[in-house]
Amino acid sequence: MNDIRPWRTIERRQSRQIMVGSVPVGGDAPITVQTMTNTPTEDVGATIDQIRRCEDAGADIIRVSCPTADATEHFDEIVKAATIPIVADIHFHYKRALEAADKGAACLRINPGNIGSSERVAEVVRAAKANGCAIRIGVNAGSLEKDLLEKYGEPCPEALIESALDHIKLLEDHDFHEYKVAVKASDVFLAVAAYHGLAEAVDCPLHLGITEAGGLIGGTVKSSIGIGNLLWAGIGDTIRVSLSAEPEEEVRVGFEILKALGLRTRGVRVISCPSCARQGFDVIRTVQALEERLQHIKTPMSLSVLGCVVNGPGEARETDIGITGGGNGKHMVYLSGVTDHHVQSGDMLDHIVDLVEQRAAQIEDEMSDAGNADAVAAE
Repeated sequence: MNDIRPWRTIERRQSRQIMVGSVPVGGDAPITVQTMTNTPTEDVGATIDQIRRCEDAGADIIRVSCPTADATEHFDEIVKAATIPIVADIHFHYKRALEAADKGAACLRINPGNIGSSERVAEVVRAAKANGCAIRIGVNAGSLEKDLLEKYGEPCPEALIESALDHIKLLEDHDFHEYKVAVKASDVFLAVAAYHGLAEAVDCPLHLGITEAGGLIGGTVKSSIGIGNLLWAGIGDTIRVSLSAEPEEEVRVGFEILKALGLRTRGVRVISCPSCARQGFDVIRTVQALEERLQHIKTPMSLSVLGCVVNGPGEARETDIGITGGGNGKHMVYLSGVTDHHVQSGDMLDHIVDLVEQRAAQIEDEMSDAGNADAVAAE
């Protein structure tokens, strides 16, 4: 990200780029947002329905569990129905990886050291190469190898990094380099330290996450601290926010983290006050309603919702659309930072939604016109 204000600049770590299906990961590609289905994969309809909701929320990549032969039997149907790349989640049984690769997986989430002999690793690598699959090595503090726990006494950054390097060597010994790596932990300090150490040791893309982070609120806070800390340091090429919540919520939180750091700009960025006794309307309920009703907007834009005129005008000057609470149920609306008109409380919610939709359509038209102009200039 480049910015004329140096204190806002994030210099991303230079990683090599791999492809997960049609999505580039690493290098100068946008940081991707991932999630994982929680439906039984054998229930193809339910799994596809959940993938649809995650696609609508903006997911770039989605992971699907493949623990059994029944789970991989109809995996190709799921792949064909999805519009985003599917990662097959494999733990110990190498045959599930072979089946998923043959049925269209864009990536295999597998730790090579967990699947047995070198011959089995070679089989998985051959299947990945033959089908154009990437591989994600997923080291987790909760499932470290026994020898590393004996060596280090407990999960620590050095143990996670050594595990990752051991798995990487198994792939590179078979001349496979289309991989990305995660070193996740539920402990924020442990995860961040491990990622910093791994980032210095390898040039592959890194998949960020704070695993078993918790529920929607607690998990969002932990993930924002851990993932945000790493992204701010320039580390990370793809992220998953692990929440005990619906997968589409993980996607939304992931994008909010990226938007807060200026690394992605999808959808409406809402700036709103915490509300106080000065508010001219119910800010809390208004923002809740707006966030719900504006989820369908994918165009990057900003909206400020301030309850009074103390900070309202200043915030509105920096946003595409703004509203500031006034007296007698009459509120000021700002367009492109300039005072434009008033709206009554009863009409405010629908009016703001209409303005956002109109502005989104205008931005899309401007982007389309600019793209056409560039195409003409290139001819």
